[in-house]
Amino acid sequence: MRLLGREELKAPREPRAFLVAIAKGLLFDYFRRAALEQAYLTELMLIPEAEQPSVEEQQIILEDLKAIDRLLGKLSSKARAAFLYNRLDGLGHAEIAERLGVSVPRVRQYLAQGIRQCYIALYGEPT
Repeated sequence: MRLLGREELKAPREPRAFLVAIAKGLLFDYFRRAALEQAYLTELMLIPEAEQPSVEEQQIILEDLKAIDRLLGKLSSKARAAFLYNRLDGLGHAEIAERLGVSVPRVRQYLAQGIRQCYIALYGEPT
């Protein structure tokens, strides 16, 4: 689908290698999302049954988690980690920089990339 959205689509030099790369990417996405779903279900089992969301709410939450995963999947691994460290763990720029082995200005860039992806998801590409 991403290829169809491109304005200019050139024929690949190595069609088989191109298809293999696409297939690997799809498999990677599938297994990453399956792991995300399993992690969610594992955490859900820790909640007392009386406090668990309804089946419909669970499905909505899971779809939202997958949408967030797709959104953050457009970032580099370090940008994604920096964004999650900041937003979920509440870490500051210096702590994130130390964990990722990068400079504080680089962490700021990563966080800006994450915020930009969220903005695009909500409002579309800025004009």
